Amino acid sequence: MGGAAVALLAATRRHHRPLASLLSRAERGLHDASVAAAEVEDKAGMRSRRRRSSSSRLLGPDFPETWGQPPRAATRTPSQRGAGANYDRTATIIDGKSIAEDIRLHIAEEVRQMKSAVGHVPGLAVVLVGDRRDSESYVRYKTKGCEEVGIKSLLAKLPGNCTEDEVMDSVTRFNEDPSVHGILVQLPLPQRMDEERILSAISLEKDVDGFHPLNVGNLALRSRKPLFVPCAAKACVELLLQSGIELMGKHVTVIGRSKVVGLPTSLLLQRHHATVSVIHAFTTNPETITRESDIVISAAGVANLVRGSWLKQGAIVIDVGTNPIEDSTSDYGYRLTGDVCFEEAVKVASAITPVPGGVGPVTIAMLLANTLDSAKRVYGLSD
Repeated sequence: MGGAAVALLAATRRHHRPLASLLSRAERGLHDASVAAAEVEDKAGMRSRRRRSSSSRLLGPDFPETWGQPPRAATRTPSQRGAGANYDRTATIIDGKSIAEDIRLHIAEEVRQMKSAVGHVPGLAVVLVGDRRDSESYVRYKTKGCEEVGIKSLLAKLPGNCTEDEVMDSVTRFNEDPSVHGILVQLPLPQRMDEERILSAISLEKDVDGFHPLNVGNLALRSRKPLFVPCAAKACVELLLQSGIELMGKHVTVIGRSKVVGLPTSLLLQRHHATVSVIHAFTTNPETITRESDIVISAAGVANLVRGSWLKQGAIVIDVGTNPIEDSTSDYGYRLTGDVCFEEAVKVASAITPVPGGVGPVTIAMLLANTLDSAKRVYGLSD
């Protein structure tokens, strides 16, 4: 599958056509970049635990939009085309599993404190339609994450031939349940259903996926604060912040513009005063854009799309893609690979997330964090 994607990209470049044929899967939606989170193990005393970033830090500094002297000098590495050929050191691996584990340990402690203080724990409800294996797998990971930190989980599993009204009824029931503080509808839904109608029906105060139009709108307006930031976008920025990577003034390219990852990630990065480019299915010369970028975040859903030649020396790479590739040596008959050709990129980038074990575990941790924050607001425990 990776070879076919690369061949198609090469053919596209020869004819100077946009990337529509290659990235069509991205525009149909990268519905969930979640992968299995690591098992929680108590490592207290072995190292200092990382805390998840505060809401104010995650949403970025609030500086006025003036065009005089910038608030902070922002240095950029000069662009170097074809950098991959002569770069002789290996990138630092950004360990999402370790970061997610630390965050989950702190969430578990806050859940215990909540139960002791008010006698309640956060509750997360999931609506799952049909029997897609990938969706069922993602829901299992989320349920397991809830169990590990003490969050109550509920599941409404509906058959693939159910009506849209039945899905709406499940959402309404969870909206009215005071023990539920977060609701998510597992995507994708059957094509015959009105996805926007269903997602908009989720109570704004329980929209822990952050897809409600008001949450997305408030994310886009720097003067406003959304109740929830979409989990994958939040995970990308959390990984960068936890790694001590400066965002202000940096050129960041986001590959993919889905409402799940690409769009909210680009909006969140702008709140950090990054200069953001978005590559999508109709972008011409995407390599030229990425080679000018200090940070590349790929959420296209195309295996091995981003080659080493797409990156400048020292770039930072966040790979959101989780693409199944046939592998007869695997117990499952396939293995997961990202959007980025890891073997090439690791020789060019200064830091990179692996797949699996990068963005996925932190995405689930951010879902748990959003659910906890929702419950804290309900019980008057917000910071």
